[in-house]
Amino acid sequence: RRDAGYQLYRVQAGHQPSDWKPMTSVGAGVREIRIHADGEYRVLYLATRPEAVYVLHAFAKKRQGTPKLDVDLARARLKELLRRRARE
Repeated sequence: RRDAGYQLYRVQAGHQPSDWKPMTSVGAGVREIRIHADGEYRVLYLATRPEAVYVLHAFAKKRQGTPKLDVDLARARLKELLRRRARE
């Protein structure tokens, strides 16, 4: 948990996380922070908005590839975020 917080702090400060990849399967601008500590963990976030870093989903990784359920959940949260931001 501490490593995830530190990596998100780096993003907020305008730096890249130590280990990341784009998650275009979720949506444009979404990235995945990869954490290798006492297991494998992932944090999916959006940092293309100037007002904030939006964490869409975080989960423990148990097998190769990102499970469809996790991708679908992050995609739904992104859709809701963009819908709310469009109303403001």
